[in-house]
Amino acid sequence: MEVITIESKAFQQLLEQLNQIKAGIDTRLKKTTPDDPWLDNNEVCKWLKVSKRTLQNYRDNGELSFSQMGAKILYRTSDVEEFLKRHYNKAFSIKR
Repeated sequence: MEVITIESKAFQQLLEQLNQIKAGIDTRLKKTTPDDPWLDNNEVCKWLKVSKRTLQNYRDNGELSFSQMGAKILYRTSDVEEFLKRHYNKAFSIKR
């Protein structure tokens, strides 16, 4: 068995980096739970009542997050909900 020794400070830095990597993985796993299913283009178009071209514009302009695997584009439900919240306009009353 080979034994490798490192300084205590270097070991602590290594542990800190490993903990940061673990925290990043844990965060990503929490974001894609069964409670946050993935939707395809057709489902999002129907939900937002927009065309595929309009949906593509939202992606191209960075307004709606997505994931792409080859030609397949998927959206997290939570991202579509957040998109709707950002474009929400509160009603106002007109005084006559």
